[in-house]
Amino acid sequence: MTNILQKPGLSLQRLVPIVLLSISAFAQGETWVITDQAHPVTKPAGVRLILLDEQQRLEEQLTRNIPTDPRQAAASIHGYLSSPEGKRFQNELVQAQQGITDAWSIGVEKIPAVVIDRRYVVYGEADVSKAAGMIDRARSMQR
Repeated sequence: MTNILQKPGLSLQRLVPIVLLSISAFAQGETWVITDQAHPVTKPAGVRLILLDEQQRLEEQLTRNIPTDPRQAAASIHGYLSSPEGKRFQNELVQAQQGITDAWSIGVEKIPAVVIDRRYVVYGEADVSKAAGMIDRARSMQR
């Protein structure tokens, strides 16, 4: 089931009307797709993808091959995190954590969710272009 919701406290009537074509939401508005590995989506380039299970996947990757001895494990992790690959890993982890924070901050309730301008959300649509079109149609009906 697909739902189009507006962030609580915001009224479509109070927004400055913007004429959009179905796909123009990507050019004029910030678009996020919030999902996880179990709910794949189809998205165009330039759309921010937030995977809610990415932090867990990264942490599992980090701990997969560490030694059982605590001292060896600490040395192994320290060496890895000091390497260029470890630096990339840390950046990916920060991005994953920021994505979770961003999804939480706008109140996403279920996945997949397509969010435009941090105000409009379509739940349950895995095709971002279709979700953007649904938001455009809902906006035009409110004018």
